[in-house]
Amino acid sequence: MTATARHTMVPGLGSWPERRARAAAHRPALVGPDRTVTYGELARRVDRLAEGLRARGVAPGDRVAQLGVNAVTVLETFFAVWRLGAVVVPLNHRLAAAEIAYMLGDAGAALLVVGPDAAELAAAAGPSCPMLRTDGEFDEIATAGAPLAAPPAVTPDDPAVLLYTSGTTGRPKAAVLSHGNLTWNTINQLADTDVASTDRALCIAPLFHCVGLGQITLPTLLKGGSVEPLPRFDPGAVLARIGAAGITSFSAVPTMLQMMVEHPGWESAELGTLHTVLYGGSPVQERVARAWLDRGVRLQQGYGMTEASPGVCMVPRGGDPARPVSVGVPHFFTDTAMLRDGARDELPGTPAELLVRGPHVFSGYWGRPEESAAAFVDGDWFRTGDVLRVDEDGWAEVVDRVKDVIISGGENIYPAEVEAVLVRRDEVADAAVVGVPDARWGEVGAAYVQVRDGQAFDEAAVRAHLEAHLARHKIPKYLVAVEALPRNATGKIRRVELRERALPAAAREGAR
Repeated sequence: MTATARHTMVPGLGSWPERRARAAAHRPALVGPDRTVTYGELARRVDRLAEGLRARGVAPGDRVAQLGVNAVTVLETFFAVWRLGAVVVPLNHRLAAAEIAYMLGDAGAALLVVGPDAAELAAAAGPSCPMLRTDGEFDEIATAGAPLAAPPAVTPDDPAVLLYTSGTTGRPKAAVLSHGNLTWNTINQLADTDVASTDRALCIAPLFHCVGLGQITLPTLLKGGSVEPLPRFDPGAVLARIGAAGITSFSAVPTMLQMMVEHPGWESAELGTLHTVLYGGSPVQERVARAWLDRGVRLQQGYGMTEASPGVCMVPRGGDPARPVSVGVPHFFTDTAMLRDGARDELPGTPAELLVRGPHVFSGYWGRPEESAAAFVDGDWFRTGDVLRVDEDGWAEVVDRVKDVIISGGENIYPAEVEAVLVRRDEVADAAVVGVPDARWGEVGAAYVQVRDGQAFDEAAVRAHLEAHLARHKIPKYLVAVEALPRNATGKIRRVELRERALPAAAREGAR
């Protein structure tokens, strides 16, 4: 079967709890700190929540935003929205209020579901849409409300989620992922990882990321296992929870894996039940991978992006010691090619931009027809923006990032977004942000600020300005005032030169 074959059979995600409840009604589905929800309970709560959303004016196709840390209520919200035929818009609770307000307006949200941890942020964003607090009326609706009388028909091509990713123009844009996209990504994951109905997974990655939803959570729920969403990452707490709850799987970024290895509780942690640890974003350090292997846990690296729901490649079970930095081979229902000299080409050969297609690849960006069209070539081949090297056996290695994205602790930081905020300052004539290596986060930002003639550069004031408009992880670690930015003959900033300038500063910082 090819990557594009017969995907009309895929049901809408909103029907998953009900379908699973028929066969496993009494099995745990979602595990929280104060309650466990069985598949039967989940199906009933989802139906009542869906009716509650409908009663508040939410209709099929409407966008329902969600803001807050990982919790059982977040996944209940997702399934209820999908059950109603509406679209989930998960928002990053680490963002600034101005960023949240922009996304709510851009998505045209009909309702904002807010966790108790994000109440102040939601209020500061000043949403024009109504809000529903999960620590208020939410539970009453889920336990005592009326069930949805007539669930609308949902097709695989209907949108399921809008996931925001930073745009090259400095404004975030939302990738539209359909029910079919998410389901076929789940099937790809199940083809390359071992998931059973007895599994108990930790959802460590935030659910506003495609990784949190697509790599572990949906595959485990489709198989009938249980998922425990964690509100925040704490290395000691995760290590303790693995042993206490018999955790079998989770996904993480390399920084998290390193922090667990370096935690005082690492040597005494009970990891015997753990059989699957997925990671991506950047290669893990060899000493960190070796530490996990010495504890009997083999890591599986994957490669992907939001637009692919997210999986594109994964290291096969068992790996290959001869390929320590490889991201593996394409998933089962994934087609890959290269873009060379503006045309689609075969995989082996010189490094080039990777092209991807398949039933898990998105159709475009919300309300951005021009950017959507530019994201594809030769019909339905998505331009990943990443340069990869692929050998004759199909194993791939990431060489560079075409779009200059900075990956810090697994979080994507797009320089253009940070630069757009910097140049709002009167004293800033221009700015350029580049990534430099960092021992803890993999990469951090270094911002070069071209100061206007006659103006003074106040680093504290600039940092306060950034903190008011950007999430903390997007704020550059280094701020450097310069008289002029280096440019080539066509006026483009020479980012390579700026990275080289920043390396000595990063080295001095690391030596402290």
